[in-house]
Amino acid sequence: MSAESTKDRILEVLEADAKASYADIAERADVSKPTVRKYINELEAEGVVVGYSADVDPKKLSGQSIALVGISVESDHYVTATSELKDLDAIKTLYTSSGDHMLMAEVRAPDGDALGEVIRESILGIEGVTAAHPSFLQERLK
Repeated sequence: MSAESTKDRILEVLEADAKASYADIAERADVSKPTVRKYINELEAEGVVVGYSADVDPKKLSGQSIALVGISVESDHYVTATSELKDLDAIKTLYTSSGDHMLMAEVRAPDGDALGEVIRESILGIEGVTAAHPSFLQERLK
């Protein structure tokens, strides 16, 4: 087997279960624990693995509303606007996008009203941000 297929198998297990131990990953990817350690260190150093997190079902998360927000930004303000967006505590993840909006953000707030305020005051208040279109998450299906 090639080194790339080994790395891919390890990454696949890690994506499915970020809490898996090296022993579990080794068993599921059919490699040794030292191989798992080596490739995970490489994946982290290369920036492929940028962190570990828990998947959350928004419907079961008490006291928080979650929305995916499509954000449009004027191109001449893109760098400064994205920097300011990354600094907002309410934005948990921020992605560039090739869809209807330049950016997609996962925004969390205590409730729908607070989330609306984050969008109106914090996101739309950033110079160069021209639109923010939220889609509230209701129920995790997968």
